[in-house]
Amino acid sequence: MTTDVPRLERVIATPKFRETAPDKPWQHYMTIDTINTVLQRSLLHPFIAWMVPLSMRAQLTPYHFTSMKVAIAYATLITILWILGVVNKRVAHGLPRDVDLSDEVIVITGGGSGLGQLIAEVYGMRGASVAILDVQDGKEAEAKGIAYYKCDVGSREQIQDTAKQIEQDLGTPTILINNAGVMNGKSLLDLSFEDVERTMRTNLLSHFYTIKTFLPGMLNEGRGTIVTVSSVLGNLGAANLSDYTASKAALNALHASLKAELELSTHESAPWIRTILCCPGQLSTSLFAGVRTPSNFLAPIVEPVEIAKEIIKLVDAGESGDISAPLYARWIGLYGILPVGVRKIARHLSGIDYAMISRSASPPKN
Repeated sequence: MTTDVPRLERVIATPKFRETAPDKPWQHYMTIDTINTVLQRSLLHPFIAWMVPLSMRAQLTPYHFTSMKVAIAYATLITILWILGVVNKRVAHGLPRDVDLSDEVIVITGGGSGLGQLIAEVYGMRGASVAILDVQDGKEAEAKGIAYYKCDVGSREQIQDTAKQIEQDLGTPTILINNAGVMNGKSLLDLSFEDVERTMRTNLLSHFYTIKTFLPGMLNEGRGTIVTVSSVLGNLGAANLSDYTASKAALNALHASLKAELELSTHESAPWIRTILCCPGQLSTSLFAGVRTPSNFLAPIVEPVEIAKEIIKLVDAGESGDISAPLYARWIGLYGILPVGVRKIARHLSGIDYAMISRSASPPKN
C-alpha cells in the first residue's frame, strides 16, 4: 500500500498533534537541518540539477562551453549519487511488503503519551486497528476508538496475558512499535538498584518480551513490521544517563541481531518481516523536559511529529529502514572513529555531559 503522504501530513499537522509553545524568533527555526532540507529539494535533487543544463541549452548555449560542461557534469554526478542511494537502500533492506491498514493490527507500547500517543492517534484517525500498551490511564485513548490495555511492558507475564486479549479483540498483531521508555537522569552512584532494574525492564527487556510474543504470529501471518525506538545516546553515552544510554545501546544491538537472524532464517515468511530502527536526538517530550540543547543550529530539538511522520511513512510503505534526526544523528557513527582526544573536545563543545545537570537545575513545572 502506497503512503498517502499529503493526506498524512495534513492529519499530523493539525493543531491537536502540536504542543502549544510560545512564539519564537524566525532565526530559531534556521538550523542546519532546515538548510539541508532545502538543499535536498533543490540543488541536490537530480531533477533540479538537470534543469540548469536544459535551461542553458534552451538558450542555445553550445555544448563545448565550460559552463555547459560543468552543469552537465554536476547533474550527472547528482544523478549517479541518487541512483546509488536507491540501490544501497534495496541491497540493505530488500523489497517492500504490501501493507493494507484494514488488514493490519498495530500494537504500540508506551502509547499513552508522547511519540507513541501521536502515532496511535494518527492510525486511529485512519481507521486502523490499534492497541496501546501502557501503565497510564487509558480512558482518553479508548474514547478515540483506540483499544487500550493497561500493561506493564516490563512484565513478561502481563505482556503474554495482554497479547491473548488483543488476539481475541482485534486479531493477530502484524505491526509492533516498541516505544515505551523511562529515564531517571541520575548519576550512577545515585541510582538505586530498583532504578536500574526498572529502566532495563521498560527500555530493554520489554522489547525481548514483545518480540518473542508477537513475532511468531507475524511469521504465521506471512508479514510483519517491528519498529524499535532507540536513541542517538545509545551511540554516545552521557553523564547521569548510564542506565538509559546502556539500555538504548543494547536496543541498537538487538535490532541488528534480529535483522540478521531474519535474513538467515529458513522460515518462508521471514523475508517479509520488516524492521525499522529509530534513533532520534532530543525530542520535545515530557521525558526530556528541562534538557537544554547547547546549539539549536547544529543540534535542534526534534518535534515528535517529525519522527512520527517518518515512522508512519516507512510502516505504510512496508519498508525496513533507519530513522535518524536531526542531521547530526545520521552521521553519529563517524564519532566512534575519531581520535580519543578529538572525541573529548567534541563532547565538551556539545555539552552532552552537562545536559542532565541543566535539567535538574531547571525549576519544576506546575
